[in-house]
Amino acid sequence: MFNFSNTDDPNDLQRRNFMARMASGLLGVNLFGLGSGSGLLSSAMAAGATPIFKPKAKAKRVIYLFMNGAMSQFETFSPKPGTKSQGQTKTIKTKVAGIEFGEHLPMLAGQMDKLAVIRSMNTETGVHEAAGYTAHTGYRQIASTSHPSLGPWIHRMAGRDNPVLPATVTISCSSAYQGAGYLGSQYTPVPVGDPKQGLQNIKPPKYLSEAQFNHRMDMVNAFDKKFRKKAKTSSVVGYSELYDEAIRLMRSDDLKAFDINLEPKNIRKAYGEHRFGQGCLLARRLAQGGVKFIEVALGGWDDHRKLFDALPRRARELDQGMSALLKDLKNQGMLDETLVVLGTEFGRQPTINANAGRDHQPGAYCSVLAGGGISGGMVYGETDELGRTVEDDPVTVPDLNSTIAYAMGIDHEKEITSPDDRPFTMGNGGDPVVSLFG
Repeated sequence: MFNFSNTDDPNDLQRRNFMARMASGLLGVNLFGLGSGSGLLSSAMAAGATPIFKPKAKAKRVIYLFMNGAMSQFETFSPKPGTKSQGQTKTIKTKVAGIEFGEHLPMLAGQMDKLAVIRSMNTETGVHEAAGYTAHTGYRQIASTSHPSLGPWIHRMAGRDNPVLPATVTISCSSAYQGAGYLGSQYTPVPVGDPKQGLQNIKPPKYLSEAQFNHRMDMVNAFDKKFRKKAKTSSVVGYSELYDEAIRLMRSDDLKAFDINLEPKNIRKAYGEHRFGQGCLLARRLAQGGVKFIEVALGGWDDHRKLFDALPRRARELDQGMSALLKDLKNQGMLDETLVVLGTEFGRQPTINANAGRDHQPGAYCSVLAGGGISGGMVYGETDELGRTVEDDPVTVPDLNSTIAYAMGIDHEKEITSPDDRPFTMGNGGDPVVSLFG
């Protein structure tokens, strides 16, 4: 196992939380007073005591790269060289001795000193829809509740940096997992389908002058005024706020953040002419403009058939886009304040099926983090010899979301009450993996 983290760190949150839960279970109290509490950090704050740890609060924003379809860990960041699990994909050395990647990621291998690879991710289901929902929200999919995705959570907990640009933007993403849920429509992410086209339908019709457009907007507001007074529900208020934000954005010079055509040609070429690479470039521009959370999706990873024919091209797109993003953020002086996260729904089986592909595997997969206070050159967690199950340091989606919150200085245990009076937290009971941070 290549675990370069400091497991003797006195700030190890997992160990301290375990001790707090033991005290609570055995004595009926927590370490900072009576009652059940919502976790060690929250209890300390509630009692006015000094928290056991202070969140890193180094990351001001998050760029989340989601590999839609369940990326194979064996062909990418968690290979098993020398075993039958590896199949036809060769492995290559990275910049850090003792750590290898799949052969299709040479650029990222050269930046391993910036990366923390979690090889012990695990989730509860190998069904795309359910696992995708959990990957984005941290919760199980249930009929009675629509949970917010990670971007709206961060918007709700950390606010926004630019009063004009949206706090959350999704690029080339499915709308299935990108809602604000019970947080309200004012936290809904702004979707961008094609990064080369930017944000669509944001200019008034050419046949309208600015004065005519303003007159029409005044008329709309006049018609809606009485309705808004009578129906002061959160959904109506949220929709009105979202509508007003869209108008402000249309009239703002900040709208240029969505236009990657303003970038020099050599920069665009470095990211790759494919949609994912250009999406990563757009993500950098939006982060630079003050957008708090940007997700960029790369689909097509559901390789049940002919994996060794289909995966190399997709992996090369990932390699080029993510590698260029990390270099660009570093050159712009933004990497230390930008947390880059790569995730997927679940992993792939160690066995090759009859169709030369890999079937679903929820028991073990990988994620990657960089920037935002993350210590590079690290592998966290380990699976068994075949890569089927986690053996050391398991990490769940709630743990990963709590780690993201920790990086941004957000209390992952702070409760938000839904309209039906149910309490929820961003971390959903998970613990930050604090040993990933320097």
